[in-house]
Amino acid sequence: MSTINPAQLIGLSPSGDPLRAEEFYQALVNAMDVGILAVNTSGMVILANRVSRESFGAYQGVHLNDVLPELWPKVAQRLLGRSRNAAEISVRGTESNFLARVSPMLVDQEQVGAVCVFVESTELENMAKQMEFFQGLTRELDTIIDSSSDGLWICDADAKVIRINPASERINNIKAADVVGRNMRDLVNARVFDRSATLEVLRTGSRVNLLQQREGRKLITTGTPVYDAYERITRVVVSERDITEIDSLQRELEDQEAIKDQFRNQMLEMQQEQQLENQQIIARSPSMIKALRQALKVSKVESTVLILGPSGVGKGLFADLIHKNSERSDKPLIKINCGAIPESLIESELFGYDKGAFTGAQSGGKPGYFELADGGILFLDEIAELPLPSQVKLLRFMEDGTIMRLGSTRSRHVNVRILAATHRNLEQMVEEGKFRLDLYYRLKVIPIHVPSLNERKECLLPLILHYIEWYAKKHKTVKRLSRAACDTLLAYPFPGNVRELMNLCERLVVMTETELIGLQDLPADVAQSDTTQAGIPSQWPESITLPQMVESAERSLLAHALKQHNNQAEMAEALGVSQPTIARKLKKYGLS
Repeated sequence: MSTINPAQLIGLSPSGDPLRAEEFYQALVNAMDVGILAVNTSGMVILANRVSRESFGAYQGVHLNDVLPELWPKVAQRLLGRSRNAAEISVRGTESNFLARVSPMLVDQEQVGAVCVFVESTELENMAKQMEFFQGLTRELDTIIDSSSDGLWICDADAKVIRINPASERINNIKAADVVGRNMRDLVNARVFDRSATLEVLRTGSRVNLLQQREGRKLITTGTPVYDAYERITRVVVSERDITEIDSLQRELEDQEAIKDQFRNQMLEMQQEQQLENQQIIARSPSMIKALRQALKVSKVESTVLILGPSGVGKGLFADLIHKNSERSDKPLIKINCGAIPESLIESELFGYDKGAFTGAQSGGKPGYFELADGGILFLDEIAELPLPSQVKLLRFMEDGTIMRLGSTRSRHVNVRILAATHRNLEQMVEEGKFRLDLYYRLKVIPIHVPSLNERKECLLPLILHYIEWYAKKHKTVKRLSRAACDTLLAYPFPGNVRELMNLCERLVVMTETELIGLQDLPADVAQSDTTQAGIPSQWPESITLPQMVESAERSLLAHALKQHNNQAEMAEALGVSQPTIARKLKKYGLS
């Protein structure tokens, strides 16, 4: 057998020259992806491959402590023979982290140095950190699940129970060990549960909610499917909430809210009563107090109100009260006396007109009271006097909230709340065909009856004294009533109600010469005649003046005509004057 030259084993250089052993070994270690570094017994680097040089700056002849001071103590222990086992330590390179393994270098069983092998560990450390993060997240999720006050069940796609939390054990009075690993179908068949949200989810493929009773407790169970990337159900999560206590708390809250509402209403009533006192509304009788409370209550809503009562009782005052306490108080309150507008003009006044609608119409047209009241309240006093054609248009507005100007083909939407008032019997007018039945029921959503003075006798004396004092202050004088005059006024029926009383009090304050208002200062029809017999007084007192006599006669005639005729138009025809004149005279004497 021929002998092989070691140089032939090592090979030749690219130029054909034989490679030296050190060159060969250096090329060999440079080709490796791991870092290799060898030191002698003094710690001097005697071999370093490409990875070690690039990552740590370790070159032959450099001391290890100068380039890797954190690694040198481990290597030094190995060189001193104090540790025979391979040691591992993490070191930082220029760009990456490495795990270094130190091993002894022996020649003939004698340690001549140490070899360090460096494996890049950045990726491994990242994976370890992620693993640690996910482990922490899992622990956190487990803590959340176990500490939840809602019960939680987790089942697989075959309805087998994988896990339940302590809340579910408490709610269902069971142990996790008794149900985990069992199928929900078996649990339902064994009557552990009456129904299963898990089975409903698997049947429907969607989220379900069930209301269940368990041992006297009321539960809401919600089943939610969990899908994989192929839209297949892999898990079903069911949450259970015990709403028994919630129901009890809800009832308690409702009771407390009811108490709060009661206090709130009491405070509101006190506030409203204070407002009534500030507005000098005299209310002593139960019937008047009831009417005022009704008005304050309906002021907070948007319902249509029909104010009923004899002439002169203050129906307009009720409209003011409703408007002031409503949410539309910052918007206009438009008051219309339907009986004071000629029938030929009522429609154009209410609904407006476009240019050219009729002879004499303004060239640019004119908005009606409905448009002027947009956003606010329209008070239609004496609604019974509204002609039938206008009733139709009013009904249309109340049905759809739109109006149409006279001569226009375009409807307009307006936001108006309707208040209406009348002293007439609308039901009788409906039977007589003088008022539309459908409009009557549209208006009579909330009726309020304002009592006459005869129905509120308790208010009569406070009213008389109040207005005597009020007009005295207004005219900067001092007046008081004699006992006889006061008794006479209390016996007078006041057919014109509060309006007549106010006019009478002002007349007494202005016309009386002395501070004391006596019986002789009262008008003849109040002091002497029986006002229940409507007609002209047969005798006049000597002290009465001609203007007083004329006014007394005129008022008596109007009061008599008001009882004999159904509306102002008939009164005007009977007395030989125009309807607006009748309306003006009735208002003057407190009869409208």
